[in-house]
Amino acid sequence: MLSKDKLNRINILAKKAKAEGLSAKEKQEQAALREEYLKNVRKSFKNQFKSMTVVDPEGKDVTPQKVKDLKHREKNNH
Repeated sequence: MLSKDKLNRINILAKKAKAEGLSAKEKQEQAALREEYLKNVRKSFKNQFKSMTVVDPEGKDVTPQKVKDLKHREKNNH
C-alpha cells in the first residue's frame, strides 16, 4: 500500500499539471510515483485473483486453469 504522503503528492502533482504544468523534475517524480502506485495496484489485484474460486450454480468448482496454476505456483514458492 502506498503511504498517504505519496498519494497526496500524486494528487498535488496532477492538479498542478492541469493548472500550470510541471517542471522536468516534477514530471520525473510524477512518473515514478505513478509507477509505484500501479505496481501496488497490480500486486493487490494479483493477490485477490489468487484467492478467487469460481463455483457454478450446481456447486462445482469451475475456477479457470490459469488461476489454479497461479495458486499452485504461489504455494510452491513458499
